[in-house]
Amino acid sequence: MSGRRAWFSGRARSEGLGWLAIARLGLVQAALGAIVVLTNSTLNRVMVVELGLAAVIPGLLVGLHYGVQITRPLWGHRSDAGASRTRFILAGLALLAAAGTLASATTFLFERDMRLGLLVAVIAYGLIGIGIGASGTSLLALIATRTAPGRRASAATITWMMMIFGIIVTSIVTGAALDPYSHARLVIITALTGAVVFAVACLALVGIERGTAPLTDGKPEQPAIAFRDSLRDVWQDREARLFTLFIFLSMLAYSTQDLILEPFAGLLFAMTPGQTTTLSGTQHAGVFLGMAAVGIGGWLAGRRAPALARVFIVAGCLGSAGALALLVMAAAAAPHWPLEGTVFALGLANGLFAVAAIGTMMGLAADGRTQNAGLRMGVWGAAQAIAFGLGGLTGSLVVDLGRRFTASDREAFMIVFALEATLFLASSLVALRLGRRKPSPMATLSQHPLAAE
Repeated sequence: MSGRRAWFSGRARSEGLGWLAIARLGLVQAALGAIVVLTNSTLNRVMVVELGLAAVIPGLLVGLHYGVQITRPLWGHRSDAGASRTRFILAGLALLAAAGTLASATTFLFERDMRLGLLVAVIAYGLIGIGIGASGTSLLALIATRTAPGRRASAATITWMMMIFGIIVTSIVTGAALDPYSHARLVIITALTGAVVFAVACLALVGIERGTAPLTDGKPEQPAIAFRDSLRDVWQDREARLFTLFIFLSMLAYSTQDLILEPFAGLLFAMTPGQTTTLSGTQHAGVFLGMAAVGIGGWLAGRRAPALARVFIVAGCLGSAGALALLVMAAAAAPHWPLEGTVFALGLANGLFAVAAIGTMMGLAADGRTQNAGLRMGVWGAAQAIAFGLGGLTGSLVVDLGRRFTASDREAFMIVFALEATLFLASSLVALRLGRRKPSPMATLSQHPLAAE
Protein backbone atom coordinates (compact mmCIF):
# COMPACT_ATOMS: atom_id res chain seq x y z
CA MET A 1 0.00 0.00 0.00
CA SER A 2 2.93 2.34 0.55
CA GLY A 3 3.56 2.67 -3.17
CA ARG A 4 -0.12 3.45 -3.81
CA ARG A 5 -0.13 6.08 -1.06
CA ALA A 6 3.06 7.55 -2.55
CA TRP A 7 1.27 8.14 -5.83
CA PHE A 8 -1.20 10.53 -4.22
CA SER A 9 1.04 12.04 -1.57
CA GLY A 10 3.04 15.18 -2.17
CA ARG A 11 4.53 15.16 1.34
CA ALA A 12 8.26 15.19 1.94
CA ARG A 13 9.77 11.71 2.35
CA SER A 14 13.26 10.29 2.59
CA GLU A 15 12.99 8.83 -0.92
CA GLY A 16 12.37 12.22 -2.49
CA LEU A 17 9.44 13.88 -4.20
CA GLY A 18 6.07 12.16 -4.23
CA TRP A 19 4.00 11.95 -7.41
CA LEU A 20 1.73 14.82 -6.41
CA ALA A 21 4.77 17.04 -5.79
CA ILE A 22 6.14 16.06 -9.21
CA ALA A 23 2.80 16.97 -10.79
CA ARG A 24 2.94 20.34 -9.02
CA LEU A 25 6.36 20.97 -10.56
CA GLY A 26 4.76 20.04 -13.87
CA LEU A 27 2.41 22.99 -13.39
CA VAL A 28 5.45 25.26 -13.21
CA GLN A 29 6.76 23.78 -16.45
CA ALA A 30 3.32 24.35 -17.98
CA ALA A 31 3.49 27.99 -16.87
CA LEU A 32 6.77 28.44 -18.73
CA GLY A 33 5.34 26.91 -21.90
CA ALA A 34 2.19 29.03 -21.76
CA ILE A 35 4.16 32.28 -21.97
CA VAL A 36 6.76 31.10 -24.46
CA VAL A 37 4.17 29.93 -27.02
CA LEU A 38 2.79 33.48 -27.22
CA THR A 39 6.17 35.13 -27.81
CA ASN A 40 7.65 32.48 -30.12
CA SER A 41 4.64 31.54 -32.24
CA THR A 42 1.80 34.06 -32.08
CA LEU A 43 3.89 37.24 -31.91
CA ASN A 44 6.19 35.91 -34.64
CA ARG A 45 3.24 35.45 -36.98
CA VAL A 46 1.89 38.94 -36.18
CA MET A 47 5.24 40.52 -37.03
CA VAL A 48 5.47 38.75 -40.39
CA VAL A 49 1.85 38.77 -41.58
CA GLU A 50 0.03 41.65 -39.84
CA LEU A 51 3.00 44.05 -39.59
CA GLY A 52 4.62 42.95 -42.87
CA LEU A 53 8.13 42.68 -41.39
CA ALA A 54 10.80 40.48 -42.94
CA ALA A 55 10.74 37.02 -41.37
CA VAL A 56 14.38 37.44 -40.37
CA ILE A 57 13.44 40.13 -37.80
CA PRO A 58 11.44 37.88 -35.44
CA GLY A 59 13.99 35.19 -36.25
CA LEU A 60 16.79 37.39 -34.94
CA LEU A 61 14.76 38.38 -31.88
CA VAL A 62 13.97 34.80 -30.94
CA GLY A 63 17.57 33.90 -31.72
CA LEU A 64 18.63 36.58 -29.24
CA HIS A 65 16.54 35.15 -26.42
CA TYR A 66 17.99 31.71 -27.10
CA GLY A 67 21.50 33.13 -27.30
CA VAL A 68 21.13 34.66 -23.85
CA GLN A 69 20.35 31.18 -22.55
CA ILE A 70 23.96 30.13 -23.08
CA THR A 71 24.21 31.19 -19.42
CA ARG A 72 22.15 28.14 -18.39
CA PRO A 73 25.22 26.23 -17.09
CA LEU A 74 25.87 29.11 -14.70
CA TRP A 75 22.32 28.92 -13.35
CA GLY A 76 22.72 25.16 -12.97
CA HIS A 77 26.02 25.61 -11.15
CA ARG A 78 24.39 28.09 -8.79
CA SER A 79 21.79 25.43 -8.00
CA ASP A 80 24.53 22.85 -7.42
CA ALA A 81 26.23 25.26 -5.02
CA GLY A 82 23.13 25.36 -2.84
CA ALA A 83 21.31 28.55 -3.88
CA SER A 84 17.54 28.62 -3.43
CA ARG A 85 16.11 27.07 -6.56
CA THR A 86 12.57 28.20 -5.77
CA ARG A 87 13.76 31.80 -5.67
CA PHE A 88 15.35 31.51 -9.11
CA ILE A 89 12.32 29.70 -10.54
CA LEU A 90 9.86 32.37 -9.43
CA ALA A 91 12.11 35.33 -10.21
CA GLY A 92 12.79 33.97 -13.69
CA LEU A 93 9.10 33.30 -14.32
CA ALA A 94 8.10 36.81 -13.18
CA LEU A 95 10.72 38.33 -15.47
CA LEU A 96 9.51 36.14 -18.34
CA ALA A 97 5.88 37.22 -17.86
CA ALA A 98 6.78 40.92 -17.76
CA ALA A 99 9.13 40.69 -20.73
CA GLY A 100 6.57 38.76 -22.77
CA THR A 101 4.04 41.53 -22.23
CA LEU A 102 6.63 44.14 -23.21
CA ALA A 103 7.42 42.18 -26.39
CA SER A 104 3.75 42.09 -27.40
CA ALA A 105 3.51 45.86 -26.82
CA THR A 106 6.19 46.45 -29.47
CA THR A 107 3.52 45.78 -32.11
CA PHE A 108 2.35 49.37 -31.53
CA LEU A 109 5.90 50.73 -31.80
CA PHE A 110 6.75 48.94 -35.04
CA GLU A 111 3.87 50.73 -36.79
CA ARG A 112 5.07 54.17 -35.64
CA ASP A 113 8.85 53.99 -35.34
CA MET A 114 10.73 50.99 -36.70
CA ARG A 115 13.99 51.73 -34.88
CA LEU A 116 12.33 52.31 -31.52
CA GLY A 117 10.29 49.15 -31.96
CA LEU A 118 13.44 47.14 -32.66
CA LEU A 119 15.25 48.62 -29.65
CA VAL A 120 12.45 47.77 -27.24
CA ALA A 121 11.99 44.33 -28.82
CA VAL A 122 15.71 43.55 -28.36
CA ILE A 123 15.46 44.47 -24.67
CA ALA A 124 12.27 42.44 -24.23
CA TYR A 125 13.60 39.31 -25.90
CA GLY A 126 16.88 39.53 -24.00
CA LEU A 127 14.93 39.60 -20.73
CA ILE A 128 12.79 36.70 -21.96
CA GLY A 129 15.96 34.65 -22.42
CA ILE A 130 17.23 35.47 -18.93
CA GLY A 131 13.86 34.56 -17.41
CA ILE A 132 13.67 31.22 -19.20
CA GLY A 133 17.28 30.35 -18.36
CA ALA A 134 16.97 31.13 -14.66
CA SER A 135 13.56 29.53 -14.19
CA GLY A 136 13.85 26.52 -16.49
CA THR A 137 17.33 25.36 -15.46
CA SER A 138 16.61 25.76 -11.75
CA LEU A 139 13.39 23.79 -12.15
CA LEU A 140 15.18 20.93 -13.94
CA ALA A 141 17.87 20.87 -11.25
CA LEU A 142 15.20 20.70 -8.56
CA ILE A 143 13.49 17.75 -10.25
CA ALA A 144 16.75 15.88 -10.89
CA THR A 145 18.18 16.26 -7.38
CA ARG A 146 14.98 15.79 -5.33
CA THR A 147 13.52 12.82 -7.26
CA ALA A 148 14.47 9.20 -6.58
CA PRO A 149 16.42 7.48 -9.42
CA GLY A 150 13.57 5.12 -10.21
CA ARG A 151 11.19 8.02 -10.71
CA ARG A 152 13.35 10.48 -12.65
CA ALA A 153 12.37 9.39 -16.15
CA SER A 154 8.71 9.22 -15.19
CA ALA A 155 9.00 12.64 -13.55
CA ALA A 156 10.47 14.05 -16.76
CA THR A 157 7.61 12.55 -18.77
CA ILE A 158 4.96 13.95 -16.43
CA THR A 159 6.42 17.45 -16.28
CA TRP A 160 6.96 17.76 -20.03
CA MET A 161 3.52 16.42 -20.83
CA MET A 162 2.07 19.03 -18.51
CA MET A 163 4.13 21.69 -20.26
CA ILE A 164 2.71 20.61 -23.62
CA PHE A 165 -0.77 20.56 -22.09
CA GLY A 166 -0.23 24.15 -20.95
CA ILE A 167 0.86 25.12 -24.45
CA ILE A 168 -2.20 23.42 -25.96
CA VAL A 169 -4.61 25.15 -23.59
CA THR A 170 -2.94 28.52 -24.12
CA SER A 171 -2.98 28.10 -27.91
CA ILE A 172 -6.65 27.16 -28.01
CA VAL A 173 -7.88 29.79 -25.54
CA THR A 174 -5.78 32.66 -26.88
CA GLY A 175 -6.47 31.58 -30.46
CA ALA A 176 -10.18 32.06 -29.86
CA ALA A 177 -9.68 35.27 -27.86
CA LEU A 178 -7.44 36.89 -30.50
CA ASP A 179 -10.14 36.97 -33.20
CA PRO A 180 -10.88 39.63 -34.33
CA TYR A 181 -7.21 40.58 -34.01
CA SER A 182 -5.92 43.89 -32.63
CA HIS A 183 -2.60 44.89 -31.07
CA ALA A 184 -4.34 45.92 -27.85
CA ARG A 185 -6.06 42.56 -27.61
CA LEU A 186 -2.70 40.78 -27.99
CA VAL A 187 -1.11 42.83 -25.19
CA ILE A 188 -4.02 42.26 -22.82
CA ILE A 189 -4.08 38.51 -23.46
CA THR A 190 -0.31 38.22 -22.96
CA ALA A 191 -0.41 40.18 -19.69
CA LEU A 192 -3.34 38.17 -18.32
CA THR A 193 -1.66 34.90 -19.27
CA GLY A 194 1.54 35.90 -17.47
CA ALA A 195 -0.31 36.94 -14.31
CA VAL A 196 -2.37 33.75 -14.16
CA VAL A 197 0.50 31.33 -14.73
CA PHE A 198 2.76 33.13 -12.23
CA ALA A 199 0.08 32.79 -9.55
CA VAL A 200 -0.31 29.10 -10.38
CA ALA A 201 3.47 28.57 -10.14
CA CYS A 202 3.65 30.30 -6.75
CA LEU A 203 0.96 28.01 -5.34
CA ALA A 204 2.52 24.91 -6.93
CA LEU A 205 5.97 25.53 -5.40
CA VAL A 206 4.84 26.13 -1.81
CA GLY A 207 6.78 23.83 0.54
CA ILE A 208 8.38 21.60 -2.10
CA GLU A 209 12.02 22.66 -1.77
CA ARG A 210 11.88 22.99 2.02
CA GLY A 211 10.10 19.65 2.36
CA THR A 212 12.71 17.48 0.63
CA ALA A 213 16.47 17.06 0.81
CA PRO A 214 18.76 16.48 -2.19
CA LEU A 215 19.25 12.79 -2.96
CA THR A 216 22.79 11.48 -3.39
CA ASP A 217 21.98 8.20 -5.21
CA GLY A 218 24.26 6.43 -2.73
CA LYS A 219 27.24 8.68 -3.45
CA PRO A 220 29.20 10.29 -0.63
CA GLU A 221 28.70 13.99 0.03
CA GLN A 222 31.33 16.14 -1.66
CA PRO A 223 32.12 19.83 -1.27
CA ALA A 224 31.01 22.16 -4.04
CA ILE A 225 33.61 22.51 -6.80
CA ALA A 226 34.51 25.41 -9.06
CA PHE A 227 32.50 26.03 -12.20
CA ARG A 228 35.42 25.26 -14.53
CA ASP A 229 36.21 21.95 -12.78
CA SER A 230 32.56 20.94 -12.81
CA LEU A 231 32.26 21.74 -16.52
CA ARG A 232 35.40 19.71 -17.26
CA ASP A 233 33.93 16.77 -15.35
CA VAL A 234 30.85 16.84 -17.59
CA TRP A 235 32.78 17.19 -20.83
CA GLN A 236 35.05 14.22 -20.04
CA ASP A 237 31.98 11.96 -20.09
CA ARG A 238 31.71 10.48 -23.61
CA GLU A 239 28.00 9.77 -23.28
CA ALA A 240 27.34 13.33 -22.13
CA ARG A 241 29.25 14.72 -25.12
CA LEU A 242 27.38 12.50 -27.56
CA PHE A 243 24.06 13.41 -26.02
CA THR A 244 24.96 17.11 -26.31
CA LEU A 245 25.54 16.62 -30.05
CA PHE A 246 22.20 14.84 -30.42
CA ILE A 247 20.38 17.60 -28.53
CA PHE A 248 21.96 20.22 -30.77
CA LEU A 249 21.12 18.50 -34.08
CA SER A 250 17.60 17.41 -33.18
CA MET A 251 16.65 20.76 -31.69
CA LEU A 252 18.16 22.57 -34.68
CA ALA A 253 15.93 20.45 -36.92
CA TYR A 254 12.87 21.06 -34.76
CA SER A 255 13.35 24.79 -34.31
CA THR A 256 13.95 25.53 -37.97
CA GLN A 257 10.22 25.10 -38.55
CA ASP A 258 9.16 26.60 -35.23
CA LEU A 259 9.09 30.21 -36.44
CA ILE A 260 7.87 29.62 -39.99
CA LEU A 261 4.95 27.24 -39.51
CA GLU A 262 2.40 29.93 -38.63
CA PRO A 263 3.57 32.35 -41.37
CA PHE A 264 3.50 29.35 -43.76
CA ALA A 265 -0.12 28.66 -42.86
CA GLY A 266 -1.01 32.35 -43.08
CA LEU A 267 0.65 32.99 -46.45
CA LEU A 268 -0.13 29.76 -48.33
CA PHE A 269 -3.35 28.64 -46.62
CA ALA A 270 -4.81 32.12 -45.85
CA MET A 271 -5.35 31.31 -42.16
CA THR A 272 -6.16 34.08 -39.66
CA PRO A 273 -3.99 34.71 -36.55
CA GLY A 274 -6.51 32.83 -34.43
CA GLN A 275 -6.52 29.88 -36.85
CA THR A 276 -2.73 29.64 -37.00
CA THR A 277 -2.49 29.84 -33.20
CA THR A 278 -4.96 26.96 -33.03
CA LEU A 279 -2.82 25.11 -35.59
CA SER A 280 0.11 25.46 -33.19
CA GLY A 281 -2.11 23.89 -30.55
CA THR A 282 -2.83 21.00 -32.94
CA GLN A 283 0.89 20.37 -33.32
CA HIS A 284 1.41 20.38 -29.58
CA ALA A 285 -1.54 18.01 -29.14
CA GLY A 286 0.42 15.56 -31.30
CA VAL A 287 3.51 16.15 -29.17
CA PHE A 288 1.46 15.43 -26.06
CA LEU A 289 0.18 12.11 -27.41
CA GLY A 290 3.66 11.13 -28.59
CA MET A 291 5.03 11.75 -25.11
CA ALA A 292 2.20 9.75 -23.57
CA ALA A 293 2.91 6.81 -25.88
CA VAL A 294 6.58 6.75 -24.87
CA GLY A 295 5.76 7.04 -21.17
CA ILE A 296 3.28 4.15 -21.30
CA GLY A 297 5.59 2.05 -23.47
CA GLY A 298 8.55 2.62 -21.15
CA TRP A 299 6.49 1.72 -18.08
CA LEU A 300 5.16 -1.51 -19.61
CA ALA A 301 8.29 -2.74 -21.41
CA GLY A 302 11.22 -0.81 -19.93
CA ARG A 303 12.75 -3.73 -18.00
CA ARG A 304 12.42 -6.13 -20.92
CA ALA A 305 13.75 -3.61 -23.45
CA PRO A 306 16.61 -1.56 -21.94
CA ALA A 307 17.32 0.04 -25.35
CA LEU A 308 13.75 1.30 -25.62
CA ALA A 309 14.78 4.94 -25.27
CA ARG A 310 17.04 4.74 -28.32
CA VAL A 311 14.28 3.02 -30.31
CA PHE A 312 11.82 5.80 -29.52
CA ILE A 313 14.39 8.51 -30.23
CA VAL A 314 15.31 7.08 -33.63
CA ALA A 315 11.67 6.39 -34.54
CA GLY A 316 10.72 9.94 -33.57
CA CYS A 317 13.51 11.48 -35.63
CA LEU A 318 12.66 9.39 -38.69
CA GLY A 319 8.96 10.12 -38.25
CA SER A 320 9.69 13.83 -38.01
CA ALA A 321 11.69 13.66 -41.24
CA GLY A 322 8.76 11.92 -42.94
CA ALA A 323 6.24 14.50 -41.70
CA LEU A 324 8.45 17.32 -42.95
CA ALA A 325 8.61 15.63 -46.35
CA LEU A 326 4.80 15.76 -46.32
CA LEU A 327 4.99 19.49 -45.53
CA VAL A 328 7.13 19.91 -48.65
CA MET A 329 4.27 18.33 -50.57
CA ALA A 330 1.78 20.52 -48.68
CA ALA A 331 3.62 23.64 -49.82
CA ALA A 332 3.47 22.42 -53.40
CA ALA A 333 -0.26 21.65 -53.20
CA ALA A 334 -1.41 24.56 -50.99
CA PRO A 335 -4.11 25.46 -50.20
CA HIS A 336 -5.48 22.05 -51.23
CA TRP A 337 -3.83 19.90 -48.55
CA PRO A 338 -4.96 18.52 -45.14
CA LEU A 339 -2.52 20.73 -43.24
CA GLU A 340 -3.92 20.04 -39.77
CA GLY A 341 -3.35 16.29 -40.09
CA THR A 342 0.21 16.75 -41.34
CA VAL A 343 1.07 19.16 -38.54
CA PHE A 344 -0.44 16.75 -36.00
CA ALA A 345 1.74 13.92 -37.37
CA LEU A 346 4.82 16.13 -37.06
CA GLY A 347 3.95 16.87 -33.44
CA LEU A 348 3.41 13.17 -32.70
CA ALA A 349 6.86 12.26 -34.03
CA ASN A 350 8.43 15.20 -32.18
CA GLY A 351 6.87 13.95 -28.95
CA LEU A 352 8.30 10.46 -29.43
CA PHE A 353 11.92 11.56 -29.64
CA ALA A 354 11.59 14.46 -27.19
CA VAL A 355 10.32 12.60 -24.13
CA ALA A 356 12.69 9.68 -24.74
CA ALA A 357 15.55 12.17 -24.86
CA ILE A 358 14.29 13.79 -21.66
CA GLY A 359 14.26 10.42 -19.89
CA THR A 360 17.82 9.82 -21.06
CA MET A 361 18.81 13.30 -19.89
CA MET A 362 17.44 12.75 -16.39
CA GLY A 363 19.45 9.54 -16.06
CA LEU A 364 22.67 11.00 -17.45
CA ALA A 365 22.37 13.98 -15.11
CA ALA A 366 22.66 11.59 -12.18
CA ASP A 367 25.62 9.68 -13.67
CA GLY A 368 28.23 12.21 -12.63
CA ARG A 369 28.86 13.63 -9.21
CA THR A 370 25.66 14.67 -7.47
CA GLN A 371 27.02 18.19 -7.10
CA ASN A 372 27.04 18.86 -10.87
CA ALA A 373 23.62 17.53 -11.87
CA GLY A 374 22.41 21.10 -12.33
CA LEU A 375 25.39 22.02 -14.48
CA ARG A 376 24.77 18.97 -16.69
CA MET A 377 21.20 20.14 -17.15
CA GLY A 378 22.55 23.58 -17.95
CA VAL A 379 24.96 22.27 -20.60
CA TRP A 380 22.18 20.41 -22.42
CA GLY A 381 19.85 23.36 -21.97
CA ALA A 382 22.48 25.64 -23.49
CA ALA A 383 22.96 23.24 -26.43
CA GLN A 384 19.21 23.30 -26.99
CA ALA A 385 19.06 27.09 -26.70
CA ILE A 386 21.90 27.60 -29.19
CA ALA A 387 20.23 25.18 -31.59
CA PHE A 388 16.88 26.92 -31.22
CA GLY A 389 18.46 30.31 -31.80
CA LEU A 390 20.31 29.16 -34.92
CA GLY A 391 17.30 27.19 -36.11
CA GLY A 392 14.88 30.08 -35.82
CA LEU A 393 17.29 32.39 -37.59
CA THR A 394 18.16 29.80 -40.24
CA GLY A 395 14.53 29.02 -41.00
CA SER A 396 13.59 32.69 -41.28
CA LEU A 397 16.68 33.55 -43.34
CA VAL A 398 16.19 30.64 -45.75
CA VAL A 399 12.56 31.66 -46.26
CA ASP A 400 13.51 35.29 -46.93
CA LEU A 401 16.33 34.33 -49.32
CA GLY A 402 14.13 31.74 -51.01
CA ARG A 403 11.35 34.27 -51.55
CA ARG A 404 13.87 36.74 -52.96
CA PHE A 405 15.63 34.42 -55.41
CA THR A 406 12.68 32.27 -56.46
CA ALA A 407 9.99 34.98 -56.22
CA SER A 408 7.78 32.25 -54.76
CA ASP A 409 6.56 31.72 -51.20
CA ARG A 410 5.75 28.15 -52.13
CA GLU A 411 9.27 27.19 -53.21
CA ALA A 412 10.87 29.02 -50.28
CA PHE A 413 8.93 26.97 -47.75
CA MET A 414 9.62 23.75 -49.67
CA ILE A 415 13.37 24.40 -49.37
CA VAL A 416 13.33 25.00 -45.62
CA PHE A 417 11.13 21.96 -44.86
CA ALA A 418 13.47 19.75 -46.92
CA LEU A 419 16.45 21.11 -44.95
CA GLU A 420 14.76 20.22 -41.68
CA ALA A 421 14.03 16.69 -42.83
CA THR A 422 17.74 16.22 -43.62
CA LEU A 423 18.72 17.42 -40.15
CA PHE A 424 16.35 14.94 -38.51
CA LEU A 425 17.91 12.12 -40.53
CA ALA A 426 21.35 13.17 -39.25
CA SER A 427 19.99 13.25 -35.69
CA SER A 428 18.77 9.68 -36.00
CA LEU A 429 22.28 8.54 -36.94
CA VAL A 430 23.73 10.14 -33.81
CA ALA A 431 20.94 8.66 -31.68
CA LEU A 432 21.87 5.15 -32.82
CA ARG A 433 25.17 5.55 -30.93
CA LEU A 434 23.53 6.55 -27.64
CA GLY A 435 23.40 4.15 -24.69
CA ARG A 436 25.40 1.32 -26.25
CA ARG A 437 27.68 0.86 -23.27
CA LYS A 438 24.96 0.56 -20.62
CA PRO A 439 21.18 0.23 -20.30
CA SER A 440 19.15 3.29 -21.15
CA PRO A 441 17.78 5.43 -18.33
CA MET A 442 14.33 4.97 -19.88
CA ALA A 443 14.33 1.50 -18.34
CA THR A 444 13.64 3.26 -15.07
CA LEU A 445 10.21 4.16 -16.37
CA SER A 446 9.17 0.65 -15.38
CA GLN A 447 10.35 1.19 -11.80
CA HIS A 448 6.99 2.61 -10.85
CA PRO A 449 5.65 2.35 -7.29
CA LEU A 450 2.47 0.72 -8.57
CA ALA A 451 4.40 -1.75 -10.70
CA ALA A 452 6.28 -2.99 -7.64
CA GLU A 453 3.14 -4.02 -5.83
